[in-house]
Amino acid sequence: MPSVHVCSLPLLESTATASGASHLVTIVDVGTPVRRPSVIPADRHLFLGFHDMTIAGPGVRLPAEHHIRTLLDFVREDWDRMRPLLVHCYAGISRSTAAAFITVCASSPDRDEAEIAACLRRSSPTAFPNPLMVSIADRMLGRGGRMSAAIAGIGEGVAGVDSTPFSLPLRA
Repeated sequence: MPSVHVCSLPLLESTATASGASHLVTIVDVGTPVRRPSVIPADRHLFLGFHDMTIAGPGVRLPAEHHIRTLLDFVREDWDRMRPLLVHCYAGISRSTAAAFITVCASSPDRDEAEIAACLRRSSPTAFPNPLMVSIADRMLGRGGRMSAAIAGIGEGVAGVDSTPFSLPLRA
């Protein structure tokens, strides 16, 4: 069954190898050094550079519609779903969990958003998906606010510096 795996930057290489992922999404601040795992070909690696913020400020690069569109295009057009997709950010808590949630919602349009969010929470007690990313995707996918409500419904999660790698199935 196709799945989306999530991890932090320090666990990228080991998670890529253990998960058998064929495609990788990196979401970190522009300028953060990231070494692509050798098991992921360069043409199967998407890099999105923005801060894990929801409010603009000096020097802050917020997630924007073009970032989410690029993510959606990558998971719809480039990822063949034959093997897992791996998504990571710096800590594996906010940007990557939002991207995993967005990916599952986009890949399973008939699946209930609250059920996907509950699965996310069961899989990762530290997950705190970036609400701006989710809000943008919610609008783009025509989910009528249900994605944002579902994420708000699972709360902030257990505070942590980084997370334990986990996976979300595309189907219930």
